[in-house]
Amino acid sequence: MRLPIAIRMGGYGPPTTGFSKALQFVGDRLRAEFGKDIAVDIVWNVMDHGYKAEDILTLVESGRMTLGYQSSSYLTDRVPELGFVDLPFLFANNAQARAAMDGALGALLAQRIEARANYRILGWFENGFRHLSNRLRPVRLPADLRGMKIRVLPSEIHRRTFELLGATAMPMDLTEAIAMIKAGTLDAQENPFANTVTYGVHAFHKFHTLSSHFYISRPVFVHRPSFDAWPKELQRAMQAAVADSVSFQRRLAIEEHESARRIMEDAGCDILALTPGERAAFVAAVQPLLVEARRLYGEEMFKLVPRI
Repeated sequence: MRLPIAIRMGGYGPPTTGFSKALQFVGDRLRAEFGKDIAVDIVWNVMDHGYKAEDILTLVESGRMTLGYQSSSYLTDRVPELGFVDLPFLFANNAQARAAMDGALGALLAQRIEARANYRILGWFENGFRHLSNRLRPVRLPADLRGMKIRVLPSEIHRRTFELLGATAMPMDLTEAIAMIKAGTLDAQENPFANTVTYGVHAFHKFHTLSSHFYISRPVFVHRPSFDAWPKELQRAMQAAVADSVSFQRRLAIEEHESARRIMEDAGCDILALTPGERAAFVAAVQPLLVEARRLYGEEMFKLVPRI
């Protein structure tokens, strides 16, 4: 009797998040199609098992897990081209960003990841636009960030962005950042509202700014040797299930943003929307980074961003 094919998927959030529900979506689809020929296991949050959020990368690459997701910024040290989608104010809205990641830009980045890591890239979840939160004061202009210690993703472009905005940028894993926020030793962070609520940051940060400074995707990656050894029908089914789960997760992301905003407001958080002039001040402050990016990545990369 042939043993079932083991498929272990994992993330770094509770089962209530859109990302976890998307994993459940994939698992349910595969179970319905293949029944006892597969054995699907889902680890919702590796941080509950003593790992850091970033450990998803090595857990999948080593084959200890089959499939996972992680913000693309965590791979920029190995795949420099991913720094392009870390650029501030690169996308104007969700529609433009999704078209880029589902189109030629996403295909190029997936190819570059696969050339340097032991993955197959099956799609791009939406972590979405990121916004500022802090425990000290309202932030309407870059000057308001001066001297603030802010956690950023492990991306050189993210670090330099906030240095240009006047903050003290501190790249670190999510696990460490949450501990420092709770201890009051970290002044600020930046995340989509859903993440801010999921990780309880809104209980410690009163001031929130709808800055939309970065749009971050989370590649969905599978252990390449395992995937390539599967029967072709299972490979195709996994690809189709992930593609549909991406659409599902993105719909949930919009709902989660609105729900998280209501939760934050009910908790007494102040949420500031930037005026066009205030937003322009942020964009102007990071222009040196954009000028440098055009030299580094070339105009051809910028042309892969669809016009709006």
